[in-house]
Amino acid sequence: MKTFSTLALITLFTSPFISHALNLSSTDIAQGKHMTKAHLFNGFGCEGKNLSPQLAWSNAPQGTKSFALTVYDPDAPTGSGWWHWQVINIPANVSELKAGIGASGGAQLPSGALQVKNDYGIESFGGACPPSGHGVHRYQFTVHALSVEKLSLPEDPSSALVGYMINANSLASATIEALYKRD
Repeated sequence: MKTFSTLALITLFTSPFISHALNLSSTDIAQGKHMTKAHLFNGFGCEGKNLSPQLAWSNAPQGTKSFALTVYDPDAPTGSGWWHWQVINIPANVSELKAGIGASGGAQLPSGALQVKNDYGIESFGGACPPSGHGVHRYQFTVHALSVEKLSLPEDPSSALVGYMINANSLASATIEALYKRD
């Protein structure tokens, strides 16, 4: 009985202080599951629809002033991976990006949000397109809760600099790692 009482008291007094982790979910992609042709790049020998998936997040930490979203393939045979999408300066009151919002031009993005040039050389979502016969690639869709409203970046920054500034201002992040293999 004493053990139960002690546990009950600890739970009662600490539960208001337990923070929930930032959470990322999607109706289009899933952790450890293969993506569909909808999220495959249209070019470089791939014939997909190049649609960014629906992504939603919750439980942002206190002090969040904006969000950034990145999509990265660490398995690309480049020596430095492959950046498929980077969206920065997403307002703190936004908690979802609808499917297809990553189209070129960014007209559907939330006000103030910007897409950074990806490794395909375009300012939009660039879907999966690993080399034929290269095996399964991992695509890390990550939302970052940031401590600043806008990232301080020069015009046309490199993906590495954007990643650095995101990490330097990150309060929390959450990732869905989807897969794709091209035969």
